[in-house]
Amino acid sequence: MASLAVRVARDAPVDGQGVFVNPAVARGSTVLFSSLEAMEKAGHKRYGDELIYGAMGTPLQHRLEHAIATIEGATHTQIAPSGLAACTLPLLAFLDSGSHCLMSDSVYGPMRRFAEKVMRRFGVDITYFPPCASEEELQRLWRTETKAIFTESPGSHSFEVQDIPMMARVAHGHGARLIVDNTWGIGIFQPFRHGADISIQALTKYPAGHADTIIGAVSTANEADWHLLRDTAIQTGQVAGPDDCALTLRGIRTLPVRQERQSQSAIDVALWLQSRAEVSRVLHPALPSCPGHEFWKRDFSGASSLFGVVLRPDFTLPQMQHMIDSLQMFGIGASWGGYESLILPTTRGITRSCDSVTQAGPTFRIHIGLEDTHDLIADLARGLDGMAKGNT
Repeated sequence: MASLAVRVARDAPVDGQGVFVNPAVARGSTVLFSSLEAMEKAGHKRYGDELIYGAMGTPLQHRLEHAIATIEGATHTQIAPSGLAACTLPLLAFLDSGSHCLMSDSVYGPMRRFAEKVMRRFGVDITYFPPCASEEELQRLWRTETKAIFTESPGSHSFEVQDIPMMARVAHGHGARLIVDNTWGIGIFQPFRHGADISIQALTKYPAGHADTIIGAVSTANEADWHLLRDTAIQTGQVAGPDDCALTLRGIRTLPVRQERQSQSAIDVALWLQSRAEVSRVLHPALPSCPGHEFWKRDFSGASSLFGVVLRPDFTLPQMQHMIDSLQMFGIGASWGGYESLILPTTRGITRSCDSVTQAGPTFRIHIGLEDTHDLIADLARGLDGMAKGNT
């Protein structure tokens, strides 16, 4: 992965001519052609990297698409203007009025909102299933009109790791698609190798990596699915600006080293939190205390820096909130994957239709950045000590 991240989607010197290490940023909307015939021919090549019109992709967007497809093990990638846009694009492409979608109860909150507020309005029915549902449970929920399973693994906020090969087996057995939000697993989980038909990335997170870019991606390894995705992206105006693409390409170059460092720091902090009396459970996929840990161990080659913490049920929500406010090393904010550590309460911030591990006590989510781990642990220790004493 490290060598791939450095070398993918770059130019090599040819014929004795030098090239810049980073590709140039080309900004533009209108593309000029030498003739009407040339313009018409270009329009028929929309499934490739043809320069047709700025809203259909710029040279840097096409480079980024190639980079993400290579990292995910896909054949094609469509860049989207945000992670949420990337999540919604496959549903718009593959579902229609009267169809049914099985959706993990632990998906990204805005994705659930889109399903409820938009897809239902357009006649698509949604059934939420427990993230750790068995094959038999999924089969019982299946309908003749079910066209897709949409899941996020690990689950958003609750971090359940799911059995993706099993879900693929269920979906494919009925001629349906498995759509996986693989944002947590960039570079450490190969979705198509494990049966996914569509993989989603919020590139805002680890790939961009510096908390200054909003961008997403949808990948596939199937040519027919690619045509549907690409056509839907064009029809709905899915595009990212060249500067966002350039920032994300630059972030990819250091993704493996940032991920390795932040992953190890996150495990160190998670193990320390697991030893604290105030903590009921640590929801880190690499720890046995996390639901679906056995699937992480089987399918992943590493871990991300985002995980959840469940406090003892005798602590109150205001106590947790005061503890979070007292921290000095952790920013309070949404998103993750940047170089800075973040913390966010998740109690009352999640909608669930099924029982969840996050309902046992007050919960929060932690993203570990590039700070010194000893400083982060010392800050958390002060906060938890104060909470236990009731004087935060």
